[in-house]
Amino acid sequence: MSQKTIVIIGASSGIGLELSRELSTQGHQIIAVSRKAGESGLPPNTQTIDWDATGETELEGLPEQIDGLVYCPGSINLKPFHRIKDEEYLHDYQLNALGAVRALRAAIKGLKKAEQASVVLFSTVAVGQGMPFHASVAAAKGAVEGLTRALAAELGPGIRVNCLAPSIVDTPLASGLLSTDEKRSNSAGRHPLKRIGMPEDLAKAAAFLLSEDSGWMTGQVLGIDGGMSSIRPL
Repeated sequence: MSQKTIVIIGASSGIGLELSRELSTQGHQIIAVSRKAGESGLPPNTQTIDWDATGETELEGLPEQIDGLVYCPGSINLKPFHRIKDEEYLHDYQLNALGAVRALRAAIKGLKKAEQASVVLFSTVAVGQGMPFHASVAAAKGAVEGLTRALAAELGPGIRVNCLAPSIVDTPLASGLLSTDEKRSNSAGRHPLKRIGMPEDLAKAAAFLLSEDSGWMTGQVLGIDGGMSSIRPL
């Protein structure tokens, strides 16, 4: 397996951090990008870049050639529809969708220089499955799914673009939803596989999409969600 240069946006915690560790064990060079990339438990020899996806500055300092880019930042803003303010919709869109656009715009030249590049974005099971209180995040992540397919069509065949759509994953982002044993048990019980997702579940799926093993896949939205998007109990 040849060494690749992979840029991970949101690498300082959760799925992004787990993915950086997974890819590092495979011998790849990791460029970890986050608001405070230098303060996390990243693997040794990881290059770090501080960048806020919702800020005003452009992403700079990326390598000349980029074999893969993963955009991990997301939000969980669950409220009744009538209580969600305009600025909350805008923030969710800016973080989830526009942030991915800005990261890709900064990386596109480097991705085009790779012999075969791969981009991995993140959606949510709530786009394909209507869920109460998810109006803002589902709208924002729906834009990510549309972006996935549009860019897969525009950037192929040299750059593949795919998306993972998880259900709830045990990360700092979801800590408020999993803060008690009862909440964790109830959340696990809603999934056909009777457990919540772990960061390594998504990290391994993302690593697959970055590898040659997924070389005939592009424009896909994959449900890594414990069966929630496709299975209904009797």
